[in-house]
Amino acid sequence: MILGGIEAGGTKFVCLLADGAGTILAEARFPTRGPGETMGEVLGFFRSAAAGGIRPDAVGIGAFGPLELRPGDRYGHIASTPKPGWSGADLVGPVRAALGVPVEIDTDVNAAALAEARWGAAQGLGSFVYMTVGTGIGAGALVDGRPIHGLVHPEMGHVSVPRQAGDDFPGICPFHGACFEGMASGPAMSARWGVPAQDLVGEARDRAVDLEARYLAEGLRNIVYALAPERIVIGGGVAEMPGLLPAVQARLVERLGGYPGLDEHAAEGFLTAAGLGQMAGPRGTLALAEIAVRGAAA
Repeated sequence: MILGGIEAGGTKFVCLLADGAGTILAEARFPTRGPGETMGEVLGFFRSAAAGGIRPDAVGIGAFGPLELRPGDRYGHIASTPKPGWSGADLVGPVRAALGVPVEIDTDVNAAALAEARWGAAQGLGSFVYMTVGTGIGAGALVDGRPIHGLVHPEMGHVSVPRQAGDDFPGICPFHGACFEGMASGPAMSARWGVPAQDLVGEARDRAVDLEARYLAEGLRNIVYALAPERIVIGGGVAEMPGLLPAVQARLVERLGGYPGLDEHAAEGFLTAAGLGQMAGPRGTLALAEIAVRGAAA
């Protein structure tokens, strides 16, 4: 069995082909441009691989959103997104039409959560949340091994967070201004401090880490209370800032205020870095492709 995967990110697309054991046979990365040009490159990757004898039996897509995931004519379309030109774009239709194979799509964070559950930092857990803090803030929750879906997928990056004392930054979310993503994503940090997070040094970095930890702890408190996960796995470029995750853990325990009083919330490993790093999302698309295979066989 050959599995195809597409991680559709806001800044780049990653395409994979792998065997049933997860060994990667072919891979390509390219910047996210407009829908037509970008999907043309995606299909070009698969056509080139097919010319070399590597054809997928199914394809999984993990994409930025929001996404329409309900069955119907709009399945696999992007809804209202701040990504210019992508609102209404169809991700599933062109792949199905060009390759003639089953296609399963979910959010990029749900895909990453599936990968962390199978190969990474959440193996053996009944419930957990995977959150990415980078270009945006998004999170996927798995319960009994399945991503949570409702009328739409959860949008944990857009919950409200209390403004920290002395902070007058307006937030960058085009929909909500000072929501979780608007205050604590990578672009929010760049706008707030004048340089990308990874370029901060010395005292400026220390101040940035402290304030970022405060906002992340506020957002995670919402998630702890709403979903009661056994673990929270954090990925994304911002999460790699030195000292950030331990600071978030300490702030989270502080903001929980002893309620509901579970030792697990303060235990080492409740909040942990993604085990698969930047490959969590791409690997997760292979897990989605497996779901597509099973669905086609049912």
